[in-house]
Amino acid sequence: MQAVDDVTRRWIGRNEALDRLGIKTQTLYAYVSRGRIIARPDPADSRRSLYDAEDIDRLLRGEGPAPRPTTAPDRSGVRGEADITSSLSVVADGRLFYRGLDAVQLAQQATLEEIACRLWGLRDVHLFTGIKPRLDGVIGVSIRARTFAILSRRAEEDVTSRACETEALKTQAACILNETIDAASGPGPRLHFHQRLARAWKTVDRDSHMIRRALVLSADDELDSAVLAVRAAAGGGAPIAGAALAGLTTLVGSTVLRDLTDASTWVVDARRSPVEASRRRLQETGSLPGFTAVAGSHDAGRAAALLSAADLPADLRAVQQAGEATGDGQATFAMALAIIARRLELPRQGAADLFMLGRLTGLLGHALDQATNGSPIRARLRYVGPEPGAN
Repeated sequence: MQAVDDVTRRWIGRNEALDRLGIKTQTLYAYVSRGRIIARPDPADSRRSLYDAEDIDRLLRGEGPAPRPTTAPDRSGVRGEADITSSLSVVADGRLFYRGLDAVQLAQQATLEEIACRLWGLRDVHLFTGIKPRLDGVIGVSIRARTFAILSRRAEEDVTSRACETEALKTQAACILNETIDAASGPGPRLHFHQRLARAWKTVDRDSHMIRRALVLSADDELDSAVLAVRAAAGGGAPIAGAALAGLTTLVGSTVLRDLTDASTWVVDARRSPVEASRRRLQETGSLPGFTAVAGSHDAGRAAALLSAADLPADLRAVQQAGEATGDGQATFAMALAIIARRLELPRQGAADLFMLGRLTGLLGHALDQATNGSPIRARLRYVGPEPGAN
């Protein structure tokens, strides 16, 4: 949507946009997430957004959204471009919103099942409670291996997404997520997803809310390679599970998981002597893993929301404080997950597993959105190889 020349646009601040439309902030963010109003970062303050005055005038006149460019602008050196619309989430004014509601606020009470309902457009959260465990479970050493096995099996069993009605696809997604949680947690009572995982990890009940918050805050984010992979697969007609598998395998190879792994290793290394370890790391490498979040960004906001609810022991609190005092910024969400994993004494890959299981919910949502409501993905590949017929 940003392809239109910004020079020809007039941009206004949030307060002016709210006054002109006579709406609340959440409604404004919903218009942005649906593509009815274009927003861009404020050049003077990246934590704030500016809104297209022409789109607002169009809404006031009762007209539909303006037609958007059908081709991406020419940018030299760009090998490939894609134009994707999504109604799941948006980052605005330094906050992440799931279909118009603040993800941090949702994480205070919402379960992962409720977030799935919101992102997927499900009408009834009780759909999850009616799903029975599957008897022919999968095997695997790690949660990641079992998750991939579940998605691979379902991709083979399920028909193309083009052959299913919308509600059937949503039920299919619910079954996939339920099977994945079962594979991660093992057999047991049909509790909420975070409670099943807490039981498997032997986390006391009073601390299970940290697992719930981590799952909710991990569910979705801005466009990345994993979302692009999911939507390309779903747009091509892949089963919902196959599209999600494409996204997860892409996620595993991304910098997101690498940062999470580095942060998890750092928490273990720095826990005994955070200040000394931080100074030594800075002298050796010039940076600290997991402390690069910009103040006021949605990454810093999610991290702060998770850590503030964790009741951290003194040593883990010292890791956070030493890192923020000597690093390049505030704790990232990856660092927050790493600290939470140690606070709950999860297995070595616990932080990555939490993130992957939460993110699967959003990836399934993107698969559903693309298969049922998504516009065609307009992509262009610029060939830069030898001339046809060249020796």
